[in-house]
Amino acid sequence: MRHIISILLENEAGALSRVAGLFSARGYNIESLTVAPTEDATLSRMTLVTTGDDQIVEQITKQLNKLVDVVKLVDLSEGPHIERELMMIKVRAEGPMREELKRLADIFRSNIIDVTSNSYTIEMTGDGDKLDAFIASLDSDLIIETVRSGPLGIARGGKRLSV
Repeated sequence: MRHIISILLENEAGALSRVAGLFSARGYNIESLTVAPTEDATLSRMTLVTTGDDQIVEQITKQLNKLVDVVKLVDLSEGPHIERELMMIKVRAEGPMREELKRLADIFRSNIIDVTSNSYTIEMTGDGDKLDAFIASLDSDLIIETVRSGPLGIARGGKRLSV
């Protein structure tokens, strides 16, 4: 099962490598990893996506909680949450295909953020299924390059990850 683990950790050099080292030392895979400072400059929020059964994820969270840099963590997959992913995709846009790509971008509520004489760069946010559907709707010959952030997540309602 896929799990989105949200971690508050000290905003210090080496904190990220200690978390990544914990995963590699135990043979666990990190599917996606995003880290950025929070509103508190001393803390960073890490969103980590991994897969495993409940026992493996429980072991991962116990090991993460033992790390000095980790202030608090929550497995967002255990409750109601919102997740979004960012994608930028560069596509060939020549001749009559330009209008078709504009329509497709509108249908998927995405933005064309860069235009050249022969390409568009499209920015899209949504869940992974939406981004996958957009890619599937394109002829593979049109795709020049794709960049995805991996999911970010936040708990729904009043629940929050804080110190």
